[in-house]
Amino acid sequence: MVQLDGVARRIIAAIKEQIHSGAYRPGDRLPSTRVFAAEWGASRTTVTAAYGQLIAEGYLIVRPGARAIVAPGLEAASVEMSAPSDLPRNLSAFARRLLALPAPLEPQPARIADFRYGELAGSDFPVLAWRRASNKAILQRSVRLRYGDPQGASHLRGALQGYLWRARGISCAPDQIVIVNGSQQGLDLCARLLLDPGDRFVIENPGYPMARHAFVAAGGVALPLAVDSDGLRTDLLQPARMAYVTPSHQFPLGGVLSASRRRSLLAWAAGTGAYIVEDDYDGEYRHDIAPIPPLQVLGPDSVIYVGTLSKTLSPTLRLGYLVVPVGLRQVFSEAKRLTDRHAPMLEQEALADLLSSGAYERHVRTIRRKNAERREILLQALTDHFGPKVTVVGADTGLHVVAWMDGIDAEHELAIIGAARAAGVGLYPVSPLYDPTEPRPETAGFIIGYAGLDAEALRRGATVLAAVLAEHQFGSAQVHGDR
Repeated sequence: MVQLDGVARRIIAAIKEQIHSGAYRPGDRLPSTRVFAAEWGASRTTVTAAYGQLIAEGYLIVRPGARAIVAPGLEAASVEMSAPSDLPRNLSAFARRLLALPAPLEPQPARIADFRYGELAGSDFPVLAWRRASNKAILQRSVRLRYGDPQGASHLRGALQGYLWRARGISCAPDQIVIVNGSQQGLDLCARLLLDPGDRFVIENPGYPMARHAFVAAGGVALPLAVDSDGLRTDLLQPARMAYVTPSHQFPLGGVLSASRRRSLLAWAAGTGAYIVEDDYDGEYRHDIAPIPPLQVLGPDSVIYVGTLSKTLSPTLRLGYLVVPVGLRQVFSEAKRLTDRHAPMLEQEALADLLSSGAYERHVRTIRRKNAERREILLQALTDHFGPKVTVVGADTGLHVVAWMDGIDAEHELAIIGAARAAGVGLYPVSPLYDPTEPRPETAGFIIGYAGLDAEALRRGATVLAAVLAEHQFGSAQVHGDR
């Protein structure tokens, strides 16, 4: 293989530029290697190597005893080239729907406290247990490296079967479990396999925007249904191909789907032939209430259960799982195979070891206690600084609360966010989680995540937020300030 030096590469670039600009046109002869070498002050060997590379790439043609000429067909490069455009061409309908979706809210630097939901404290990750499990998985590597089962490693699915029975009361076979790259991939698979363009899907309002986006990108038409303290308003159900719900901890408002509404939702699914996608995104965190059985336990033939490790281990691992009805096992397996073959095997084996050894459940108990303590600190700080001027909902389970700022109009949300950010606090509104075609709340509200913050950051964040609201006098609200 010929190695090109810097001079040869510059000669090649210069000749290409001459061709692209039209200075050399198809059929034009190039100078001989001897002449070109003299013009460039290079050796004839270097020029010969450059010409050889251009011949190999199809820019030049050479015949025995004749000088190299520009290859035919390259006039298109000078005639048809136009200024670059930011607008892509020939996109599919799926791609156009993706581009039409609203941009996500990006995290902002916050020197005091970032209340962004979905983040965990790095110090909570079980480094030693994960290292041991990962090392064990590496040392037990197979003689041959090959693709695995698209549904996931059998060892992991067997371990998850036992864990789901112990922790959530779910009875399923390992063959019903599909390991996915985070719950978001699970939602995307559901969208692609259950919805055709134009099909309607039921979704909570407000609700999880990344789920809505996955279903809309697949061509689904959203049918937003209101929620209250008992979860989805099942009395408003209409015919649809699918329903997406968060029954154990409604996102973001925190309601738990009542027993009567669970029966109504399952009856609706049975009567319409629809599937229910149950997102149990933070089911491990229950503070002041007893465990809520998943909807899947009551309707295993109608419910696709979506679980994740992002709220217990780390969102960076991208590990999640589905429990699908028996009749859907094959199609989900094949869809996963076409998507990315399978989830990373090393991480799967490490997780399987954590589950089998009991280390995972010990870790969950530890971080459940830590996050319960963070929750108490946040709630106390909100009470101290805001008193009755804030209404907190969704605090019984999960890793976030929603704080409604009584007396402050929703139109002030962006101004409050900007002022808080300038003061070192990251704040995120609830309003973007409402369907854009439906009315939004009139009161300013913020979703406050606490799992990624320590006690000092939680207290200081609440203090700064109270000071920001007091200083700017948004609406008619008055806050207590420090006590």
